[in-house]
Amino acid sequence: MAGNRFRYGQWRDGPDPLAPPYDVRAAVDAVGAEMLAGGSLRKALRDLLRRGPQGRGGLDDLVARARRLRRETLRRGDLDGAVTRARALLDQALAAERDELRGRTDEAARFAEAVLGNLPRSTARAVQDLSGYSWASAEARQAYQRILDGLRGDVLEQRFAGLRAAARAAADPAAQRQLAEMMRDLNDLLAQHARSEDTTDAFAEFMRRHGEFFPERPRDVDELVDVLARRAAAGERLMRSLSDRQREELAGLMRQSLGDRLAGELSALDANLRALRPDLSWNRGERVRGEQSLGYGEAADALGEIAELDELLDALDQDQPGATLDDVDVDAVSRTLGRDAADDVRRLRELERELRRQGWVTRDSDGLTLSPKALRRLAGTALRRVFADLTAGPRGQHDLRSAGAAGEVSGASRPWEYGDEQPLDVVRTLSRAVRRAGPTVPVQLAPADFEVMETERRASAAVALCVDLSYSMISQGRWGPMKQTALALSHLVATRFPQDALQIVGFGREAAPLTQAELAAVEPDLQQGTNLQHALRLAGRHLRRHPGAEPVVLVVTDGEPTAHLDPDDGEAYFHWPPLPETIEATIREVDRLSRAGATLNLFMLGDDQGLRRFVDAVARRSRGRVFTPDLDDLGEYVVSDYLRARRGRR
Repeated sequence: MAGNRFRYGQWRDGPDPLAPPYDVRAAVDAVGAEMLAGGSLRKALRDLLRRGPQGRGGLDDLVARARRLRRETLRRGDLDGAVTRARALLDQALAAERDELRGRTDEAARFAEAVLGNLPRSTARAVQDLSGYSWASAEARQAYQRILDGLRGDVLEQRFAGLRAAARAAADPAAQRQLAEMMRDLNDLLAQHARSEDTTDAFAEFMRRHGEFFPERPRDVDELVDVLARRAAAGERLMRSLSDRQREELAGLMRQSLGDRLAGELSALDANLRALRPDLSWNRGERVRGEQSLGYGEAADALGEIAELDELLDALDQDQPGATLDDVDVDAVSRTLGRDAADDVRRLRELERELRRQGWVTRDSDGLTLSPKALRRLAGTALRRVFADLTAGPRGQHDLRSAGAAGEVSGASRPWEYGDEQPLDVVRTLSRAVRRAGPTVPVQLAPADFEVMETERRASAAVALCVDLSYSMISQGRWGPMKQTALALSHLVATRFPQDALQIVGFGREAAPLTQAELAAVEPDLQQGTNLQHALRLAGRHLRRHPGAEPVVLVVTDGEPTAHLDPDDGEAYFHWPPLPETIEATIREVDRLSRAGATLNLFMLGDDQGLRRFVDAVARRSRGRVFTPDLDDLGEYVVSDYLRARRGRR
């Protein structure tokens, strides 16, 4: 409209509604790239949230801000300010009183001077001794009363945010009775809650009578307890943060300023809150230092902020089993770190939820892990990398799109079932559709119309890939290429050669079969030992389960055997340098595989001379081959050898 003027600025009402959506697939690929480079899968997933999408707004940034704010709060001031202020007011009152008494000549003035001269050095005890003193100076009386009224107001205002005006008027006995009545009703309400009684009506009546003291407007007893318990814990932390002398002084001043009735109700309230929220940091002190002298309320608020930051840091750490970003209190983040930090937490939550919603990650007792869907994508990426090397190299094209056909067509057909990989029988499928729906154009197909051709199963291969999981593999930078190779081979078999049977066997001091998910998540074994004997035994067991298949055994290792299974108790026995018993036990497994007709090829990583002698001897004995690939070429060598070996003698 003509004459209208518009002003544009930064969006200030939550997350930017025009921000681009997260590229969840790119996030999964980033995790996979870190894992294929040798990193830990769980650490990679944690790092995704710690760094944040596009490397910004992650948990690490929030943790750094929270720690920086905590350090600043610890330098806010001196916690003993309440006692220091009371001492200054007491000195002011005593100076004014002595000036007044010096101008008098009566005996009462001399007696009063003697009383003032014999006061204890302790501020709290001096204030207590002066509770019944008749002040001659109005200025002195006012200064003394400010000690009591000021500390009483600070304490009550710190515990009850709505008591600012009431606390100042609490010198009036009627006001003190009103405060004591409120705290008595509050203690009764909390006692009912602790007994698990229904407090709905009691809470409503309490808020009707005393709601002006609680500007937070809690919705139920649990919210009321949370607010009050955090403040009470901050007050207790203040006492724990003082020296013994300072603590004694402040406690004495508080008793004197509150009076017996209020002090008793407040003590009972603290006990009730402590019983209801024992998880808060009640007994922890802090070393808060600074040039500014903090009053009771300021000091307690500072310690309350530190406690809230500590809870926030624990939640942002996400290292506890089963921890999720849903554990992070967004309101607490907004209070302590600001609205932009709360928006970052919401974005990270959305990323985590989107990863789960789209099926890329799952959560177990140890935290996030990649789902089978993500592992297939990751393994496919590894395979494409291998085939890219094969295509670029001198060996020719190995990315065979027809490699996974089910077999020779027999001439028969049957209805399609979920999971069938046989080729479709187009003629019979269209015929069923026409018989069902009539001769319409175009032909309308339904799932029940599809038929597949029966095929004769082709000769398959039983493949055992034995991969070294010893610590030397990661210390020498071989962990990532090993994982990438195994994942690439597993994906190749699953997608191109489904009739083949692949078993991945990981071996360190002992050996164990690994699924694709277990392989992706496996961590280096810190125990010493390379138990190739156990790995070959498991490989032979796998081959025997597929007697009609072409037997293929591939071994990737960077060290000679240093462990074997004891024949008596079956426990793994390690010794360096290798014992003759270890070598003999390993060779026996090699001979069993050779007699079964298995092809045994070894991929040697590194230039260890002992390993070189061993693999050469094994290759001669089993009529296998030895490869010494560079780490970048390991996947290319293993996949190429699998493609060659699976053809076997056919």
